[in-house]
Amino acid sequence: MSTAMIGMVAGMALGFAGYFGGFGAFLLVAALGAVGFVVGRFLEGDLEPGEFLRGREHGGRRR
Repeated sequence: MSTAMIGMVAGMALGFAGYFGGFGAFLLVAALGAVGFVVGRFLEGDLEPGEFLRGREHGGRRR
């Protein structure tokens, strides 16, 4: 399935949730979709769990 097709299906799901369930349902579907995306990336091996937990190695100052 192409990226455009996946985006269209996700947009339709959000549209249906917003239309039939209101703004709260829209936010719930969007949040669960984001969680599903991150879990899918973990399972594919594109992300490592430590990437979210470790601090910045270099860059800005800590306050």
